[in-house]
Amino acid sequence: MAKNYQEITLALAGICQSAHLVQQLAQQGHCQPEALTVSLRSVLDLNPGSTLAVFGNNEANLRLGLETLMAVLNSSSRQGAGAELTRYTLSMMVLERKLSASKTAMATLAQRITQLDRQLAHYELESDTILSAMAAIYVDVISPLGPRIQVTGSPAVLQNTQVQSKVRATPVSRYPCCRIVAAGRWWPTATDVLASAFAA
Repeated sequence: MAKNYQEITLALAGICQSAHLVQQLAQQGHCQPEALTVSLRSVLDLNPGSTLAVFGNNEANLRLGLETLMAVLNSSSRQGAGAELTRYTLSMMVLERKLSASKTAMATLAQRITQLDRQLAHYELESDTILSAMAAIYVDVISPLGPRIQVTGSPAVLQNTQVQSKVRATPVSRYPCCRIVAAGRWWPTATDVLASAFAA
């Protein structure tokens, strides 16, 4: 299959956007609200027609992710914020591979997302109830597949239960993009790009 570099770029930007949101939440206790809303909403589309469809068919919704991707690729340091973002991103992609390899986990994930969709008839997307439900999906379904995403940040911030829920919910939103990368047979390309940046 011919590589579609636009799709690869958008998918990587989506994953990087999630990684950046996790970093912001862990360090500051808050993040860019528009980007968070877009990321959380992307969880609900189990069968996206394209990478851009995951993000409301609007490239502007990926601005943070594209900027983060460029920063990661241009970083010459193996330490600091850039290396941390790369580690988060690669961890999400590795977990997706393990998730895709488990039919049981994939079935459970689809079931839990369907339940989540029903809950949205009664609660707002960023309500504590929905955030807790998304966080539980990560804790119950994805994290046990290992290796866990090791989040570093302010201890005081990370003790906040709402921040904890957002930090755990945000990686769940990246699995549609990771699946698109894998399904399009772009996994080696995408992973090699980030691995090279991390090793630079």
